Amino acid sequence: MARQFPRIGLGHQAMIEAQKVFFVATAAETGRINLSPKGMDSLRVLGPNRLAWLNVTGSGNETAGHLRQSPRMTLMWCSFDATPMILRVYGTARAVHRRDADWDALAALFPGGPEKRQVFDMDVEMVQTSCGYAVPMADEMTERDTLKTWAAARGADGIRAYWAETNAETLDGAPTGIERNL
Repeated sequence: MARQFPRIGLGHQAMIEAQKVFFVATAAETGRINLSPKGMDSLRVLGPNRLAWLNVTGSGNETAGHLRQSPRMTLMWCSFDATPMILRVYGTARAVHRRDADWDALAALFPGGPEKRQVFDMDVEMVQTSCGYAVPMADEMTERDTLKTWAAARGADGIRAYWAETNAETLDGAPTGIERNL
């Protein structure tokens, strides 16, 4: 039932844009594999073979650390409505930090404030769809405002201090590159 495509088609893009949540997976050459759920208004399809997604402040920074070692990334969406589908996008990505030349252009694609940590710029090599028949349906998903409230209470300086304390290394001790945002 799975089908592969060399690019994001219009139907794929519509499915991606309709979802409230997606998942990102990365892995360094050794150590733990990271799989994280993502939400908010944090993903843009920039073309048939390019995606960008905003990485906001979180408890860890595994994705950025993994990409420093290996640029492989997989994103996945599940349809939770009446039309079942799973869509995966495979490719390579790079972390764009606040001090990088293309930060302003990429960060401007997304709403938000001091919680913006990195933007991941992904080159899409393959798209795969599968049935999603076993994925449950969910009536309603709504965004949480917890992260935005938390970030606003800390301000830019508090966020940078949090990054230095908790986001500088992966779980396996590899650097994440966050110092470029400090």
